[in-house]
Amino acid sequence: MNKDISRRNLLKKMGLTAGGMAMGTAPVMASNGLEIKRNPYIYSFRIGELEAWSISDGFMLFDAGLDLMEPTNSHAQMREAMLSNHEDPSFLPMYINILVIRKGKEVIIFDAGYGIVNNSERGWFQEGLSAIGIDKNDVTAGFLSHAHGDHIDGFVGPDGKPMFPNAAIFTTQEEFNFWRQKNPDFSKSNRNPSWIPGMVKHAKKQFEILSPQIQTVKTGSVLFDNLVTVENGFGHTPGHAVYKITSGEDSLFHIVDLSHNPVLMFENPAWSIKLDHSPAVAIASRERIFSMAAEKKMRCFGFHIPWPGLGYINKKEKGYSWLPERMWW
Repeated sequence: MNKDISRRNLLKKMGLTAGGMAMGTAPVMASNGLEIKRNPYIYSFRIGELEAWSISDGFMLFDAGLDLMEPTNSHAQMREAMLSNHEDPSFLPMYINILVIRKGKEVIIFDAGYGIVNNSERGWFQEGLSAIGIDKNDVTAGFLSHAHGDHIDGFVGPDGKPMFPNAAIFTTQEEFNFWRQKNPDFSKSNRNPSWIPGMVKHAKKQFEILSPQIQTVKTGSVLFDNLVTVENGFGHTPGHAVYKITSGEDSLFHIVDLSHNPVLMFENPAWSIKLDHSPAVAIASRERIFSMAAEKKMRCFGFHIPWPGLGYINKKEKGYSWLPERMWW
């Protein structure tokens, strides 16, 4: 991922102090010397009869701002769209939202974040699980949407062993095959070439550790008694999956990394982040899924949308907009 990530810069730009960003239940000292315990970044909600949570694994800050976006000849329009939505176009903060659902004895996670890392900006997911009474051994299934570090690394513990030993991990055959081949093809990507060798090596290592747990699935597969449908969201990576979670008459559509920002990719699905493996394919996936979600008024969840990541996609005269769902306490 982009190395131009700075907690100090984010706090400065957002007008916050270091204490104001403390996560989980870690104690923070108030100005009067009294200890304050912050609430965990956990949001509980329901999908029909399912218990569900959005647990923040933290955030990333890309100081490159709009330079991370394509096409460059649309940067002026992107800047205007950001400013009209009261967003600072000089940097792109990305949230890391992990969806967790429980049905009976099944505890299912959708991606796993960065894992346990020595970094105050991220790696919060395990603390969040513990806070809602879920032990790593309780997790029965994980869906790996794609093999970027902010999605796969949390499936591996700091000891180099699987973090969730009792979980089957489902990923698409296309995703698994791409990263396991000898020389993955990045010829269509606008990603910084210097990042690619290390990223590929890391993904191969993680897949090697997780291979006994990996179960590859085809898009269109329906698992856990109609609970989870794996759908084609290809483009961000060759096998990038999105998910429909269904309980009775209710559903939630997890768009994963179809959008990395609450404004830009909705304003114009043809605007693409340089992290996309195949921009043309990613754009087609966005246009298809955004159109469907807007037409059907589907409740959605986004991995990189501002926490807790729940909302709706509205069709505008041109493009779309993200409408956050009202939070209930």
